[in-house]
Amino acid sequence: MGSRSSAAEPIPLLSPYQMGPFRFSHRMVLAPMTRSRSYGNLSQPHVVEYYAQRATEGGLLITEATIVSPDSRGMGLIPHTPGIWTKEQVQAWKPVVDAVHAKGATFFCQIWHVGRATDTEERPISSTDKPVEKNEENYFMDFSIPRPLTVEEIPGVINYFRIAAQNAMEAGFDGVEVHAANGYLLDQFMKDGVNDRADEYGGTLSNRCRFALEVVDAVVDEVGPDHVGVRLSPYSTWLSCRDSDPDALAVHMARELSRRDVLYLNVVEPEMAFAEDADGGEARRVIPHRLHGMREAFEGTLMVGGGYDRKEGNWAVAQGYADMVVYGRLFLANPDLPERFRRDAPLNKYHRPTFYTDDPVVGYTDYPFLHDGGDKVISEENGVI
Repeated sequence: MGSRSSAAEPIPLLSPYQMGPFRFSHRMVLAPMTRSRSYGNLSQPHVVEYYAQRATEGGLLITEATIVSPDSRGMGLIPHTPGIWTKEQVQAWKPVVDAVHAKGATFFCQIWHVGRATDTEERPISSTDKPVEKNEENYFMDFSIPRPLTVEEIPGVINYFRIAAQNAMEAGFDGVEVHAANGYLLDQFMKDGVNDRADEYGGTLSNRCRFALEVVDAVVDEVGPDHVGVRLSPYSTWLSCRDSDPDALAVHMARELSRRDVLYLNVVEPEMAFAEDADGGEARRVIPHRLHGMREAFEGTLMVGGGYDRKEGNWAVAQGYADMVVYGRLFLANPDLPERFRRDAPLNKYHRPTFYTDDPVVGYTDYPFLHDGGDKVISEENGVI
């Protein structure tokens, strides 16, 4: 096994934490990750197993992005995303929530509108009439040409999020996370690389953030601030959505959300950068750690994600850089990730080709646990070996 941490050595990621009314036994969060296994936009029995596998006593899970309205079904490449706008969808989520709660975990539902990031809607809504660029980063997809939302239409879209939050609570979720990141609808309004409006929802930073904050206000009014988180990615350029001053955007949103007593922020770090090795070795990829301004501006719980491993996660918590750390691909491939981090045990490798396939087992619920045999791994090329 090599060198392992002493059992007596404290592990910051595994220390308890109080977030509003929720008490956690550790600080490792399952990231919201699209998995494309909810056929017909309905959660399925295998979805129950997937989330239950990753639930731990005193843990926190966030669902994959969940659609708030029928005009937000996203990309044809990833068709099987769950919804939360109908009563049938609410009923389909209930056994998933029950299974997670049975394991003693807390469960938040991420609510989502894709805006222009679709090739399945004829005239999707956005802040602009500019489509997502067709390039390698965007899978060379032919995205639909969007139409700018009119000011008169905006309250209706806000209501989609409000109803989605209400439905999530009816399904039994402990709260909701408003998805305002990664180049989707709310991000399309916030970033000046996309938003070219000349009305009260465009131009200045405060105007561009108005729509996202109005959505948050409606959701907070519906379910209460202790049950609302927000996901942000001010530094991301995903889906051709970028801002000329991401630092200012980050701090402005953190300050405004703090004023609203939102429970937590789930923030995506900037892309990893190459740094020279101090001993003259090869350059290595490092997390930029540019979220200090958000940390200072936001008084609630700050979650960070994007490239974190065990060492980086422990550093973030120990240094007070973040309160909790969000894990995506590592949690995807290691359903018992907190236990593996506790033991400093080897990790399964994730299998990228099965991230978004629709198989209900392969690359979804078949990643091995330590008790299944810790020497099994998932290879990038071949799956379980």
